[in-house]
Amino acid sequence: MHPRHINPLLTEALSDTPVVLVNGARQSGKSTLVQAVHASPAPSGPQRRYLTLDDTAVLSAAKGDPAGFINALQGPVTLDEVQRAPELFLPIKAAVDRQREPGRFLLTGSANVLLLPGIADSLAGRMEVLSLWPLSTAELADSPDTNRADALFLGDWNALRVPACEKNDLIERLHRGGFPEAAARSTPARREAWFQSYVQAILQRDVRDLANVEQLTEIPNLLQLLATRSGTLLNLAELSRTARLAQTTLKRYFALLEMLCLVVRLPSWERNAGKRGVKAPKVFLPDSGLLSHFMGDTPQGLAAKPGLPGGLVETFVLTELLKHVAFSGLRLSLWHYRTQTNIEVDFILENRLGQITGIEVKASATVDGKDFKGLRHLQATESAIFQRGIVLYTGREVVPFGENLWAVPLSMWWAPSASR
Repeated sequence: MHPRHINPLLTEALSDTPVVLVNGARQSGKSTLVQAVHASPAPSGPQRRYLTLDDTAVLSAAKGDPAGFINALQGPVTLDEVQRAPELFLPIKAAVDRQREPGRFLLTGSANVLLLPGIADSLAGRMEVLSLWPLSTAELADSPDTNRADALFLGDWNALRVPACEKNDLIERLHRGGFPEAAARSTPARREAWFQSYVQAILQRDVRDLANVEQLTEIPNLLQLLATRSGTLLNLAELSRTARLAQTTLKRYFALLEMLCLVVRLPSWERNAGKRGVKAPKVFLPDSGLLSHFMGDTPQGLAAKPGLPGGLVETFVLTELLKHVAFSGLRLSLWHYRTQTNIEVDFILENRLGQITGIEVKASATVDGKDFKGLRHLQATESAIFQRGIVLYTGREVVPFGENLWAVPLSMWWAPSASR
């Protein structure tokens, strides 16, 4: 089992919060993580009990009498795959209100249960939500939990020993992705088989559990279309025409894919926080390995090309940023930036003080001044809050390109900690 960098946050949350929800895509490692908590010796009081709603008998009991099911549970309990019985949340609220104990309920969800109607309100102030994404490249390398998003924001290159970014090494990491079972497969063909089964299982099981869909074949077609647009602005009108779906249907299907953590919507940054969300978000698939599966990419095919697909590399960076933002000590948030005159920066990291660092992604081993156009614009227009601008590229060295402007190899994501 690879150490998960979110584990200290989980331990802290269980020490002072009645309900803790670990939320993330199916097969991202949630069950493994919470079972490790379940297996560890209890510091005091009764041992934590583990139940999974993937068990038919447990699911039947939970759905048949939700209040009775929760009231019968004594001591701390872990409920795995809780999205399968959302009717449990109100009884959990009532149980916590009667007996408010830290760590009483540890929940996992393979769908974003906060998007289910009424769930967020029912446990407001009683529940902490932690996001568990597939394994980061640092976790796959069993690297200490140096937060790479924080290092980028602060320009703390001394925290890492950044090696040269070798193309074949990057291709292997792009194609492998971060889902634990896929990453453990020994060959690209076996990973391809895993991704094929993974998508089929989600579409045939989780989609049916969460929604009534008229034609199940429309969902995989939409997911395939979204894969070709990973890293681009979400244009619902264009997508509706291409998919031959009414916009009302498209929006419902997109929300379902978002709920299942199969797509990620990245909102646009605006200086005026009240206007954020007005401009179009960018859309991504949540894993570069999954994107490679949909695009038919192979390591051999990628290696034979002179460059790498920009959307694939940008998706890889997005997923790494999300994984590190999830346990950021600076409590960073993630955005994209685009003006009405089409000046853009791929990603914006923002801290709680409103200070920002811009990040551009370039799928090339060379960088020149033109690659900093969007970052220089951001530096000039937001000088009071701009911290630094970074171009992540496939080169060999950390190189300064002016005041607070840097080119940094993509290998910083798997670079060993300088303290090792």
